[in-house]
Amino acid sequence: MKVLLICDDIWHPADVIERGLAAMNPEEMEFDLVKTAKDILSPAFVSRYDVLVNCAGNSINAANSHPWFEEGVTEFGPEAFREYVLNGGGMVVIHSGLTIGGPRAPVPAYTDVAGAYFVSHPPREMTHVRVTRENEITRGVEDFSERDEHYQIVMTAEDVQPFLQTSSEHGGVTVSGYTRLFGKGRVAALTPGHTLAVWENPNFQKLVKNSIRWCALGSGK
Repeated sequence: MKVLLICDDIWHPADVIERGLAAMNPEEMEFDLVKTAKDILSPAFVSRYDVLVNCAGNSINAANSHPWFEEGVTEFGPEAFREYVLNGGGMVVIHSGLTIGGPRAPVPAYTDVAGAYFVSHPPREMTHVRVTRENEITRGVEDFSERDEHYQIVMTAEDVQPFLQTSSEHGGVTVSGYTRLFGKGRVAALTPGHTLAVWENPNFQKLVKNSIRWCALGSGK
């Protein structure tokens, strides 16, 4: 299974993701990391992969806060994400991948696929992640707690199927994992994942791997 993972933005450097993937070591998945999507990705390039995992917000990379999506310049932009999934690609959105869009800087085509967007988070604190629905993604996953950014998100799609919930002292209780079908493709989203401790947690690793497998199963590409 070929997986394209996009990471590295101004608030979320790639080191965390790279170390997390090294700890996961999923033998059946071939990961290809891209850290400067603006000048690498194109529809033809992305079409080589079964699943696209986005762990990056809308900046070029960790060293450059200029927006990744620039009309007339970026070859793989919001509409390309939408077309990729509509045509049967799988897409997993993790943590900062949900920071693209929202009322302050709308990116309608991307939000249309993701089905939600980030609004805020309290200061980093102990967060408690709980499975709320048994499905292919939560199989074998136990509840866990780690220090993390507890994302508050707004759901925009009516067809999302939540399966995970996160609680913290200052963040309350929120949905932190969901799936949806989009055209011929599948979408899964996970809001935890800011810290290395989360990426090294065996239960989070299962959630990531199971999300990728689930999205790949619906591939019509």
